[in-house]
Amino acid sequence: MSIAHLAYDRGTITINIKVPHAKWDSRSNCYRALALYYRDIVEYLKNSGIKFQDEVLNLISCPELKCDIRLRDYQEKALYSWIKAGKLGSIVLPTGAGKTFVAIKAIAMVNAPSIIIVPTLELLNQWKSKLEEEFGVEIGVYGGGKHELRAITVATYDSAYLRAEELGNKFLLAIFDEVHHLPAPGYSAIAEFFASPYRLGLTATYEREDGLHFELQRLIGGKVFEVGINELSGKHLAEYELRIIHTELTPEEKIEYERNYKAYLSYIREKKIDLQELIMRSGRDKKAREALLARHRARTIALNSEAKLLALKRILEHHRGERIIIFTEHNSLVYRISRRFLIPFITHKTKRDERQRNLENFKKGIYNAIVTSKVLDEGIDVPEASIGVILSGSGSTREYRQRLGRILRKKDNKKAILYEIVSKRTTEVGTLKRRHMPVWKKISKRKKV
Repeated sequence: MSIAHLAYDRGTITINIKVPHAKWDSRSNCYRALALYYRDIVEYLKNSGIKFQDEVLNLISCPELKCDIRLRDYQEKALYSWIKAGKLGSIVLPTGAGKTFVAIKAIAMVNAPSIIIVPTLELLNQWKSKLEEEFGVEIGVYGGGKHELRAITVATYDSAYLRAEELGNKFLLAIFDEVHHLPAPGYSAIAEFFASPYRLGLTATYEREDGLHFELQRLIGGKVFEVGINELSGKHLAEYELRIIHTELTPEEKIEYERNYKAYLSYIREKKIDLQELIMRSGRDKKAREALLARHRARTIALNSEAKLLALKRILEHHRGERIIIFTEHNSLVYRISRRFLIPFITHKTKRDERQRNLENFKKGIYNAIVTSKVLDEGIDVPEASIGVILSGSGSTREYRQRLGRILRKKDNKKAILYEIVSKRTTEVGTLKRRHMPVWKKISKRKKV
């Protein structure tokens, strides 16, 4: 039997014999498989006793990687579980529980070229600083206009996607921070085009509402370790309390809400359809479009009621001097709060320099509060932040856990409080129930402010 020859070609593995996952490519006159299956192919050849020449990996020159991090007991268990799974799979830890430390220890243990892929520039900068501090080596960066390749490199998902064919055979270990982003259309190609045989996913929120998290088994391995917020609260995370505040719509808001919501309900009940079908119909049916707009108006009234802002005012006064993060669903409410209470904001439209300046001032305590839509659900590390306020949000448990996680980082004897302000007798009540269950067994008591 001739010797099998493996090579890397733009995100794929080429080989001259038939192996699992490979298909015949008549243009290249060879078999070809996604780089994702490099490890499987090598194992198949070894187990089959087939001699082979391997020219797939072209690893970057790497100094010895040492760090002095000492892991907590649950972090040690997480790392051991990943090693036991063949250095594949995802570790699920709450925000603030030290996922970064586990990853750094994994890099030191593998002691080979490693890439960390993150969703935001804020996280890229945080990772770069921490890696430089722990390893004392220059860290490469792919993102924010930079393309610097080093033995340890941090890249955004967007940059890694655009450069996957180029970077795919340069690293032995690929780490995916906030790994729940990976199964998204497009980003999954990063894992498919990378030949890295060792893969580690990190997240506080593994499950996706669209069910695509099941793809992670194929892309990097399954979930290998998980510990929840309540198991770490008080010892490794700040103690926390959930406070739900129900507010009344003003008489004018109530009239407008009921008029619009009634118009929406009337249509879907008459047609016996659900919201998803209504959305599909709205492009071709004028009345369906009007019903959908009526629902949107009703929901906007509930999310942006005047009573919510009065409740926020009381919270700001009650926690004067504490570090507060205010979350909303829409930018319009962000700007309204910013103008009314003179609080700096961050939205997806905020320019990079202004965003960094606002974050730095918030971290330093120059600003005691900051208001945002969805952009700070991930990628902000402010241990001093102890108060969170959700004025509006989706029914997503993942979004909810991320927002709670922003205030759970341990800092001295900090006690964290997350407020949720909900308009009574509106669809917000149902949304609240959806995002609370089944995230935690702990049920919070409703308290007045």
